[in-house]
Amino acid sequence: MLKRFFAGISGRKVGQDRFGNTYYESRGTYMAYGRTRRWVLYVGGAEATKVPPEWHAWLHHTTDAPLPEAKRHPWMVEHRPNPTGTANAYRPVGHDYVAGRRAPTTGDYEAWTPGS
Repeated sequence: MLKRFFAGISGRKVGQDRFGNTYYESRGTYMAYGRTRRWVLYVGGAEATKVPPEWHAWLHHTTDAPLPEAKRHPWMVEHRPNPTGTANAYRPVGHDYVAGRRAPTTGDYEAWTPGS
């Protein structure tokens, strides 16, 4: 709540993405940057991977304006935040959380022993 209040005072709202994240730009140029400062207020916890590519380009001053979100092709996959550390994280066969058993090695493997 307090972040939104100060964001409204020190910056101007530029827009909002389809996930509900709100983007701001400073009203003046910062001397240390030599340009305006841009930031995002996340819905939920602060996680950088929640920013879709269209807004990522704008946040990092790659584009002057956010890229349009309207044009979606059927082959495009919807943006997802990084699932590392969550229940949706990738766990290969043999991981402790996935039964913890790997397939036995094949016969072409020979273990190394020191001094041989």
